Amino acid sequence: MNPQEFSSLPPEEQQARLTEMAHTALQLYELPINSEIRLLNLSENATFLIEDPHTNYRAVLRIHRPGYHTDEAIRSELRWLQALASHAEVATAQPIPGKDGDLLQILSHPLVPEERRAVLFTWLPGEEPDPSDLRSFEQLGAVTAWLHLHIREWPEAQTLVRHTWDLESMFFGERPLWGRWQDGIGMTPQRLQLLGRLADTLRERLTEYGKHPHNFGLIHADLRLANLLLHNGKVHVIDFDDCGHSWLMYDLASALSFIEDQPQVPDLVQAWLRGYRSVEPLDPEHERIIPTLILARRLLLVAWVGSHQEAPFPRQLGEGFTARTCELAELYLAGKFLPQIPSR
Repeated sequence: MNPQEFSSLPPEEQQARLTEMAHTALQLYELPINSEIRLLNLSENATFLIEDPHTNYRAVLRIHRPGYHTDEAIRSELRWLQALASHAEVATAQPIPGKDGDLLQILSHPLVPEERRAVLFTWLPGEEPDPSDLRSFEQLGAVTAWLHLHIREWPEAQTLVRHTWDLESMFFGERPLWGRWQDGIGMTPQRLQLLGRLADTLRERLTEYGKHPHNFGLIHADLRLANLLLHNGKVHVIDFDDCGHSWLMYDLASALSFIEDQPQVPDLVQAWLRGYRSVEPLDPEHERIIPTLILARRLLLVAWVGSHQEAPFPRQLGEGFTARTCELAELYLAGKFLPQIPSR
């Protein structure tokens, strides 16, 4: 079976095969002998709970999708997590080495066509914050600021081998990371023309904003409430799989993924900014670029939805996501998207 045939299998069959692959990982780690495996999530990667019901031992196994990250890129993510281990303000899951001492393990299984990379992480307790609670977005903004402070102080931050989320890699390069927005679902000549104007405006404004040490660096790049866990008043940050080099305020844009058109977005942005400013000041120049980065993220998601139609969630979003993106584009181009934050 080749990779294309595997990706065309029903999700249930893919899950079953990847679960069998996950079982082969048990022998690679020092785990309790009675450990059981349960699939937590299958989206880009496959994530499994490893649990021993007799000792309450828990860990999380992530099996990477092939072709998205190099081995060095995965190891770079793990180096950042290890560096964050001593940061009192940001708690993250830590990678667990295999029996051979390596954090990155290679799995193979006859029912899965390619080798997969796997990492085992410590289990973090907690619950996802309530998305309707503005306080949750304040916490998110504060945690983001702490992460940004950490990367400014950590000498290795700029040397990590990770994706760069910029104009070329997202939109204008030969092979955009998540596909072409032009291949989004439900494209018409009118929508292509409107979103083309949006893309040109994004390029103009982000080129003017530039990429400098004070506004561009290593970020989480998917810091949504779904990737926070609250436990006894402490905030845990998970899922650094998309971390890379980008504009710092792109972390706010990613926090609003899939809800950019919701009426509460202005309040969420202000709550996030309050949380961020509670840790460090934010230059007005960086605030002004926020609407532009939110629309850049939204256009990137149009590409993602179009290139992931084999998965249930993108299929569910479908053409309506493109249509609502066009509505946002019209507001943005007219200067009416987040008018309380004038766009750059």
